[in-house]
Amino acid sequence: MISAGDFRNGVTFEEDGQVLQVVEFQHVKPGKGAAFVRTKLRNVITGSVIEKTYNPTAKVQQAYVERKDMQYLYNDGDLYYFMDLESFEQIPISADKLSDNFKFVKENVNCKIVSYKGNVFAVEPPIFVELEVTETEPGFKGDTATGASKPATLETGAEIKVPLFINIGDVLKIDTRTSEYLERVTNK
Repeated sequence: MISAGDFRNGVTFEEDGQVLQVVEFQHVKPGKGAAFVRTKLRNVITGSVIEKTYNPTAKVQQAYVERKDMQYLYNDGDLYYFMDLESFEQIPISADKLSDNFKFVKENVNCKIVSYKGNVFAVEPPIFVELEVTETEPGFKGDTATGASKPATLETGAEIKVPLFINIGDVLKIDTRTSEYLERVTNK
């Protein structure tokens, strides 16, 4: 058990069957009346954010969310298979547990599998990945005055906007959080 007076950013706890994480907290001591703790909480399973106030002496059950490195192997229809790097056990995870930025993950890449009490609720891809451009239109000389961009398809099938100088076969560094091109790694 943890008291609301001990809340810090990142603390996870269970309340009313939900697993909540403290995003922001503020201890408030008004001129008259009792002190309280104002919080902004994120439901770690659904991602929704709520604001709630607590009495500093209120107790909640602390929750331990497990993050484990696993290697993405392959997908078979609606199931994606990951391998535990310690036991080599393979576990299937349904597509609805994957975030939109999973489109940047190719086979044999390590991801973080996030679970609570053995139930997987999220898959976190690496923050940066390097992917090859498989399809893009050629850029034309003189088009660069406006800082223009063009669509490019990557080896995983994901599509992003890239500068005009990027060609097919270039390997790009991508930020999976923002789906943005960062830099060209090599030019084949």
